[in-house]
Amino acid sequence: MKFILMVLMLSSYAALADDDSSSSKKPGVIPVNNPQYAEECGACHFAYQPGLMPSRSWKKVMANLVDHFDENAELEADEQKALTAYLTKNAAESSKHKRSVKIMRSLTKNAAPLRIIEIPYMVEKHDELTPKMVAGNPEVKSLSYCDKCHTNAITGSYSEDDIVVPGYGNWEEYEKSSGFLGRIKKGAKELYKDVTGN
Repeated sequence: MKFILMVLMLSSYAALADDDSSSSKKPGVIPVNNPQYAEECGACHFAYQPGLMPSRSWKKVMANLVDHFDENAELEADEQKALTAYLTKNAAESSKHKRSVKIMRSLTKNAAPLRIIEIPYMVEKHDELTPKMVAGNPEVKSLSYCDKCHTNAITGSYSEDDIVVPGYGNWEEYEKSSGFLGRIKKGAKELYKDVTGN
């Protein structure tokens, strides 16, 4: 009986897993295609694709560039208007690309997170990363540096096939390692104990 319950739990986990292979040639989000946005915003940080947040989030971000995450990123009024229009027109709810759709599905009706890493779908996609891999990693520092691990992020591809965590290597290989399987087995055992009381 214990074995059957364990198999059911592990197969449920596999069934719920997100297909993140790069077998599809279509990127997860539409790549940035606005040179002005790429130049202005990409000068200080990764030029996030508009499809990574809903328009209501982009409006909030662009409305307060004087205090843009503790930095002054003020733009001329016409530039700010043009970039806000680009971001909102191409936001997640306007896209049929798979990551944008999943981002929108994860948000409550009026949610307007200011940070991409606050979006429930993004939190879930990064839940296997340890603090040592991100904040404690001098080559990564924060989840907000998408392109540090997602080697094809600039193209709009966030496939697990293309993830290389600095100092840890290819994510697919890391997941296949005994350390990853050990964490899954430990989690399944803890879940089993919670369900059965044994």
